[in-house]
Parts: sequence; C-alpha cells; structure tokens
Amino acid sequence: MVLKRPVRIVFADDSLKTAFEQLCSAAYEEKELYIFISRALNDIKEKPAGYIHIQKTRWPKEYVQKYNITNLWKYDLPNGWRLIYTIQHEDVAILCIILEWFSHKEYERRFGY
Repeated sequence: MVLKRPVRIVFADDSLKTAFEQLCSAAYEEKELYIFISRALNDIKEKPAGYIHIQKTRWPKEYVQKYNITNLWKYDLPNGWRLIYTIQHEDVAILCIILEWFSHKEYERRFGY
C-alpha cells in the first residue's frame, strides 16, 4: 500500500502572501489574477511536479541566495502571467513554496530571455 504525502502550499514570505490576498479585493484585472493564481495553487497541490521544470542554468541568482533553492518550477497562468515556485520534501509532507508571480515581460527580464 502506497501512502501519498500531503502537499502544503506556502508563500516565501508574508509580504507575498499579503499581496496575493489583496488581489482579491482589488480592481477587475487584479481580481482576475487572484482567481488565476488560486486555480494554479489548487493544481500545484494536486500535482506539484507536473508543470514546467526550469533548468538550473536559468535560475536567477537571487533565488539561490535568498531561498537556497534546489529546484525551480513555472506554472503558466492565463494572459501571459507566470507563477514561480520550488518544492521541498519534509518528513510528512511535500511543501510547495510560491516565490513570485509576474507578467511575461517581467518573467523574461528576471530569467534573462
């Protein structure tokens, strides 16, 4: 019998979590982004490693320095938005840490495309 470890979704820091929560009560476009991100979080919780794995050579140095990441994933949101996260394995759970979301243009800038 194989037991599946639960998946927890957390934000890298409190300011990111607050920014996400504020999207819910913002103007239409921000509220729409809140819905997109909420769906993504549910999808990631169901299948953490089921999205786009980013090659180590493309990782922004600040992610490695600030978060000490060992893997990096991208979830493509509608309207060109991107959600970036990393996965950590704990003894009893899988932890998906949301690092950032941004527009496609900002994503290209951050990743040097």
